[in-house]
Amino acid sequence: MTALGFLYPGHSAEDDYPRIEQLLGSDIRVDLVHTDIGEDAHRVDALREMGSAERLGAGMERLRLAGAETVVWACTSGGFVHGWEGAQTQVRTLARLAGMPASSTSFAFVHAAREIGVRRVAVGATYPADIAALFADFLRAGGLEVTGTRSSGIVTAAEVGTWGEEDVLTLAQAADVPDAEAVLLPDTALHTAAYLPLLEKALSKPVLTANQVSVWEGLRLADRRVNAPVLGALFTREPIVQV
Repeated sequence: MTALGFLYPGHSAEDDYPRIEQLLGSDIRVDLVHTDIGEDAHRVDALREMGSAERLGAGMERLRLAGAETVVWACTSGGFVHGWEGAQTQVRTLARLAGMPASSTSFAFVHAAREIGVRRVAVGATYPADIAALFADFLRAGGLEVTGTRSSGIVTAAEVGTWGEEDVLTLAQAADVPDAEAVLLPDTALHTAAYLPLLEKALSKPVLTANQVSVWEGLRLADRRVNAPVLGALFTREPIVQV
């Protein structure tokens, strides 16, 4: 059994995680602990406070008791708003608090893009334009080329969590441009786990979404690779452990 731990702010699209666990099957367990979201606002000051060491540390004891082997801070905007260096410091602090390998969804996007061999990416963000621009800057710092950024201007995670399949597909299609090798949907408050096959079929290219890459990052930290094509191109890479 490989036990993956996730710190997830508030309540929006957390049901993606048991869904992904079910789709992975095999011997993968996904343990999720909710952290205090504080003010639900896609605003730099609120997002930095959401990802503070105090808030993240408060959830760690429950993950340790659950037997988690790795931990991912599953809040993209709560990572990249600190910038590349600041997000690295955040992850190092989390690893120290957790006593286990740690990462965040922001870094998961960069690692996942490298995994599938893409460099040029388009971003479909639910965030306001200024926050979406910070994510694009983070990706560039990680060596990716951002071909374009589409912002939906949504301020709260609660609103994002109400989006359904049609909304997600519309965002992905609006963000896509011909020279993008993949489309990235960065908000962990956005339900996407059930829509990955539809998204990749509609766009004819890989789609990386926040909760999908978060789980993949947890597996990467645990040195596991799982073949589960229903979770998109990211989960069809070698080496394969068949489920």
